[in-house]
Amino acid sequence: MPFKTALTQKLGITVPVVQGGMQWVGYAELASAIRNAGGLGIVVVEEGVRMVETAGNNSAPTITQLKEANIIILHKCTTVKHAVSASKLSVEFLSTDGFEQELKVPFLASGRFADGYGLAAALALGAEGINMGTRFMCTVEATVHQNVRKAIVDAQETDTTLVLRRWKNTMRLYKNKAA
Repeated sequence: MPFKTALTQKLGITVPVVQGGMQWVGYAELASAIRNAGGLGIVVVEEGVRMVETAGNNSAPTITQLKEANIIILHKCTTVKHAVSASKLSVEFLSTDGFEQELKVPFLASGRFADGYGLAAALALGAEGINMGTRFMCTVEATVHQNVRKAIVDAQETDTTLVLRRWKNTMRLYKNKAA
């Protein structure tokens, strides 16, 4: 079923789902499988991609370089402050993680999405699509051990914890001694 959102129109995809950037997991096989399913898989600039996801609080030099190469920017934000800063850099989309959107930049909802119900909810609340990462680790194309896939599928929300909130760079991790 094709969708029509600012995201699908700008990127030429049929499903408003973007693979979250996942270091050591987001290789070509995974990105290709997501693209073949109608979403947007992400790899690197040298491969000729049209869109890049950026993150972090000092992304201006990277965003500037990518904009000069006519690459569409999706910037991942964990606070409204970061979203405001990214919008001043003229990013095309924001991926917001757990806060209300108050900017004019089209946004993707991010965090804890795993199925079509979540996508439908995000679209109903005004998002142009979703940014999904961890759930894609459960696919055969992801380069993770089967035990990791099983742990993700079997996990409940209470099996995770939020870290780095003090520094306003919140991440959700599987709850263990290190986290």
